[in-house]
Amino acid sequence: MNVLKNRLKVIRAERNLTQEQIANLAGVTRQTIISIEKGDYAPSVAIALSLANALNVRVDDLFHLEHNVPPNSK
Repeated sequence: MNVLKNRLKVIRAERNLTQEQIANLAGVTRQTIISIEKGDYAPSVAIALSLANALNVRVDDLFHLEHNVPPNSK
């Protein structure tokens, strides 16, 4: 099983941005940012691109697939 992992919280913190600030820059809600950072929500391609653009990074700098993860684990 493949699981989508992200570095959103780390990269956001490196840029001294709050969840609210990155949400506004990317055109999403703070709740969306919280859910992505927790790994509870896999964003659409459009949201992933918006976040990458807002943080001036590539999408694959933010998100990657972790392979062969046992079911029921994050």
